[in-house]
Amino acid sequence: MATSVQTHTDQAFQQCVSPDCGATYDVGEALTSCQQCGGLLDVAYDWNRLPVPDSLKFFEQKWARRNDPLCRSGVWRFHELLPFAPPEKVVTIGEGQTMLQPSDGVAKFVGVNAGNLYLEYEGLNPSGSFKDNGMTAAFTHAHTIGAKRAACASTGNTSASLALYCGVSKLMQAVIFIGSGKISYGKLSQALDYGALTLQISGDFDDAMQRVRQVSEQLGIYLVNSVNPFRLEGQKTIMYRVLESLDWQVPDWIVVPGGNLGNSSAFGKAFMELRELGLIDRIPRLAIINAAGANTMHELYEVRGNRWNDGHIDQQAPEVYYDELDASGRRASTIASAIEINRPVNYQKCLRALDVCDGVVREVTDGQMLDSKAQVGANGLGCEPASAASVAGAKLLRAEGIIAPSDRVVCILTGHQLKDPTATVAYHTTDQEEFNRVLGSRGVKRADFANRAVAVPNDLDEIVRAIQLNS
Repeated sequence: MATSVQTHTDQAFQQCVSPDCGATYDVGEALTSCQQCGGLLDVAYDWNRLPVPDSLKFFEQKWARRNDPLCRSGVWRFHELLPFAPPEKVVTIGEGQTMLQPSDGVAKFVGVNAGNLYLEYEGLNPSGSFKDNGMTAAFTHAHTIGAKRAACASTGNTSASLALYCGVSKLMQAVIFIGSGKISYGKLSQALDYGALTLQISGDFDDAMQRVRQVSEQLGIYLVNSVNPFRLEGQKTIMYRVLESLDWQVPDWIVVPGGNLGNSSAFGKAFMELRELGLIDRIPRLAIINAAGANTMHELYEVRGNRWNDGHIDQQAPEVYYDELDASGRRASTIASAIEINRPVNYQKCLRALDVCDGVVREVTDGQMLDSKAQVGANGLGCEPASAASVAGAKLLRAEGIIAPSDRVVCILTGHQLKDPTATVAYHTTDQEEFNRVLGSRGVKRADFANRAVAVPNDLDEIVRAIQLNS
């Protein structure tokens, strides 16, 4: 990893999440695991020594200071809640200017009352996905400690975000690991266009993740995957913006796709800290939605019963499951490439988030995601397939009676529609061969909400007739 810089204060530090260890480290160190027990690390704060606002309404005043880059950022506008870096070291490109959009059309599809379903649209970030929230934080930390290269393994969105921050700032080189055939052209085009050194290895994301950690350690490259605790500090702010959009009222449910489990882990930490600080009086429930073809968290949590257990988690449970995957040769497989991950690095923190938020985990099929994606699109917002896992999961939980019609539900849309246009076009196509090629191989048999193009001859009367028949 990058050379450490001693910036230790008693106000901010890194700490092992395991209560049996609790080792602490300087914020100037570039670490992705505890050096004593191998567990994950948090960025922790001594809130008693920090100027914490008395109310979340404090942050509203920053909207009036839009010429200040920190106030313009939807991440660093909340600097007081992630105060690990001095303001002068922050690297921002205006990330986090996203919106929470109520959608009665999607509410009807899901089965909740009108006015109760909200879509948090993270596709408005500069690179088109939620990753920019975490990247600005990790990139700022890398800059603070003097890193010259930064690396990640990626199914596409992380690589696009890292490459963008490197390209805009010119502060370091991006080194990106992708698996063979496991990245959409929409995402790959970003990494290439922004100038990243892109390495495509034989294997999937889990293979790329293993290699990037080894290479980063050997060559002293700063690793920005969500095993990096500073990444999750930036991703906390998604929840701050949701609360702000709801006039600081806590919703009943947050529903989020589950891939590497960085978002769900960050959300749990955000609510844990806000409650500790007395800034909220209750915590929403959290629903994490796996793709059925990459359902590790669902298997471990809902089927095998693994729990946080006050930090005393069963460390062997995931390893036993991974050995089973290897023995059967089962790889992650889903049209939702952003969550096509079998070995989520944030499993430990995710268990904590589920405990803090009284959470549940569900799995949905590719077909359910694509139908939900079509409903999101028909109601005015375009998202990539993985994003629609949140809507499909909310619909499933409503059918199970876990979510009530009167509950206020926030579904996180993690990435823009143009991240994966191939899946969208295939879903709506009239070409059965193309449908089968892209989606049939994933087990998708039909498109219940397809909006197919109408083929007409180049004849005025026929065009008019087609419009009249389809209006």
